[in-house]
This record gives sequence, C-alpha cells and structure tokens, in this order.
Amino acid sequence: HVLDCAIQSIEERFMQLKEHSSIFGILHDIPKLLTIPEEDLHQQCRALETVLTHDDMCDIDASDLGDELKAFSRYISAGSTPKAVLEYMCTTKMITLFPNAFVALRILLTLPVTVASGECSFSKLKLIKTHLCSTMTQERLVGLATISIDHELAQTVDLQEAVQIFATKKARKAPL
Repeated sequence: HVLDCAIQSIEERFMQLKEHSSIFGILHDIPKLLTIPEEDLHQQCRALETVLTHDDMCDIDASDLGDELKAFSRYISAGSTPKAVLEYMCTTKMITLFPNAFVALRILLTLPVTVASGECSFSKLKLIKTHLCSTMTQERLVGLATISIDHELAQTVDLQEAVQIFATKKARKAPL
C-alpha cells in the first residue's frame, strides 16, 4: 500500500512537471529562442497566453511576448536561469521595454511556491485520512486536517486555558 501511494505520488508529480514544462518551456532557455523558427515561438506564446487567460482578461499578449522574447534573447547569455534573467531585467531597468516577458517570468517563478503549499496541505490531509478515516466522522477529520495544516498557529494555543474555557462552557453535573 505504501509503495503504491509513493509510486502514484511520483507519477502525479512528473505529470505536473511535464505539463508545466510544456507550458512555460520557452522561458527556461531564452537565449535558445534565437535558433527556433518564428512560427514555433509564436505558437508556444499563444499556448502560454491561453493558460494565463481568465474570462476575458489576459496577463500577456502572445504576439508581443514572442517579439519581446526574440529581442531580449540577444541580451542574455546561454545557460541563464529564469531567475537570473528576471534579475538582469530588473537591474538593467528593461521592465518597461519587455512588459510581457517580465510578467511571464514572474508568473513562472512564483508558480512552484503556490503549488508546493497546496500539495503540502493535501498530503497532510492524505496522511491523516488514511490512518484514521475508518474510525471518525467527517467533522472531526476536517478539524484534524485544519490543525495539521496550521500547526504553527496550533502550537501557540495554551491548552490549559483552552480546556478551562471548554469546561466552563460545557459544564455538566453528574450525581455522585
């Protein structure tokens, strides 16, 4: 059971990375863009624009992004990471010259943080659920998941005070 869960988690992770790479692949090696055909570049930019579109709002313009990346690739040395490219763009004050590239790189570099925090929450829930699922109600499971996810906050709670407050609100008298 443990091996099946581990294999499934690894397969999900690689599928996510493969999808992420297919969408944001053009931003990982910007100097290489000088060698690829113009139509391939614009096709990848259109795919990125589609992903970064919500309702009628677009974060980037695909045709402008393609032109910006082609022009910007002349300034970047081979093997530069997206973070180094973004830092170079900021230090040389090229943000206004290449606004679509700037937005796309910022989104690329902030996505892993967002994904990791979401995965952390779900993996905590999965750990709790597999161990205790058969013996508890949904309300208790949700409560334990919340405590596990927000464990820093839970550690600051004074348990003695919490028990006292609970005892005064739920006081029951039993005849002896």
